[in-house]
Amino acid sequence: MTVTAPRRPEARPARAGFGRTLRAEWTKFRTVRGWVLGLVVAALTVPLLAVVSAAGSHSSCDRNGVEIVCPEPPLGPDGRAVRDKFFFVHRTLDGDGSIAVRLASMSGVITYPPPDHDRIEPGLVPWAKAGVIVKEGTEQGSSYAAVMATGRHGVRMQYDYTEDVAGRAGPAPRWLRLSRAGDTLTGYESADGRQWTEIAAARLPGLPARVEIGMFAASPGDLSVEQGGLGGLVEQVRFTETTAVFDQVKVEGAASGEWRHTDLGATPDLDAGIHHPGSAAEAGGTFTVTGSGDIAPLADGGMAVELTLTGALFALVVVIVVAVLFMTVEYRRGLIRTTLAASPRRGRVLAAKAVVIGAAVFATGLAACAVALPVGKRLLRGNGNYMLPVPALTELRVIVGVAALLAVAAVLALALGVLFRRSAAAVVTALALILLPHVLATASVLPVELSRWLLRVTPAAGFAVQQSIPEYPQVLDLYVPQAGYYPLPPWAGLGVLCGYAALALALAAVKLNRSDS
Repeated sequence: MTVTAPRRPEARPARAGFGRTLRAEWTKFRTVRGWVLGLVVAALTVPLLAVVSAAGSHSSCDRNGVEIVCPEPPLGPDGRAVRDKFFFVHRTLDGDGSIAVRLASMSGVITYPPPDHDRIEPGLVPWAKAGVIVKEGTEQGSSYAAVMATGRHGVRMQYDYTEDVAGRAGPAPRWLRLSRAGDTLTGYESADGRQWTEIAAARLPGLPARVEIGMFAASPGDLSVEQGGLGGLVEQVRFTETTAVFDQVKVEGAASGEWRHTDLGATPDLDAGIHHPGSAAEAGGTFTVTGSGDIAPLADGGMAVELTLTGALFALVVVIVVAVLFMTVEYRRGLIRTTLAASPRRGRVLAAKAVVIGAAVFATGLAACAVALPVGKRLLRGNGNYMLPVPALTELRVIVGVAALLAVAAVLALALGVLFRRSAAAVVTALALILLPHVLATASVLPVELSRWLLRVTPAAGFAVQQSIPEYPQVLDLYVPQAGYYPLPPWAGLGVLCGYAALALALAAVKLNRSDS
């Protein structure tokens, strides 16, 4: 009697099988003209709307009845736009050295604050600041480090505009010290001038041997936001100034010359005067310094680069329709049985479709955004608009991020096509999940907190990937969705959208495996 062992089934080459399925789905996609044409339309929409929008946007300033190009803000050491306006009492320092002072008091005025906006009141805005500073020179945007007391944020060490380190809380009087050793600046604070506590040390690459060292006072505008019509926000910024009294001033090192006064960043009036000039006075070793303005990154006052990609919203609609049809057409025409018969592993078919639509949309969006952003920027600048500068890597992240946003949205729409099997239902659901929350949150029709909530928990969080100007804690500004600020960091927001797409794909795979198609 002969016993024949059962023949073991041959292992299927999973990777090869998926590769065949992937090629089949790609062939299917590229041979349907309507789908390819849809992506072409989506790709053309982004740069076309960038050109149209930029061509219709003009900006200029008036001087003595003559239209001129508006002056551009200064740029900091990293190339970002900054505010650099304050009153500076300073001497020249060669090489290493330090300055220590006692900040005896800080006071200020706020013009026409709410609720009545009818009088000038004493007071300090939260980020009013006064203290000691070492600065590369008196040119706006030059490198610096400073130790300061603030209106409501305690002692801080700030340097090169974007960096901010907290010291101890509490108002003046307060001792402040700033020491230089090479290109390293170290800040200290003290309650009595004897026991010093280090706040932070900052390295300023390229700091020259000769710098300016001294005391300063600055006070940014007082910002208030009121609810306007149709849910809009009305922003008002009022002039403020702060007065600081310094005594027991001690400078160590090779400091030369007399104390000089510089109203850094003072803007000339039409009659050659100065808007709200600062001042300083010295009596018996006590300095009284009054100043306005700020030393900080510029969060407004220009156009962000992502404004050149508003056409991506319209491209998103087209992409969603194409992605849904890529799935639902097979149900409508009864082709899904053939597709699944050719590849019995239904999850493999869904994965292949997701890869095809995601890759096709990403490539399309990448090409469209890579053309639209630089072209839109150039046209806007040519029409007198100021574009807020950002690092090249940030621009690249915006371009790649918007392309990824379109691609992930397409994958989510594809999964909805499986879940609903009907084109209209899937398209409407995708638009309601992705586009509608974004429109509601940024169109000033909802309360701010509700807008932020929508942009945290819905797929519309993915739009955060296009934000190029970050929110700076040390700058008081209108950080709301209506102004282009999102509650989540760029990649975290895109991650929320990816999570929804992954969940939808998982549900679609379950339904596809359980259905009879």
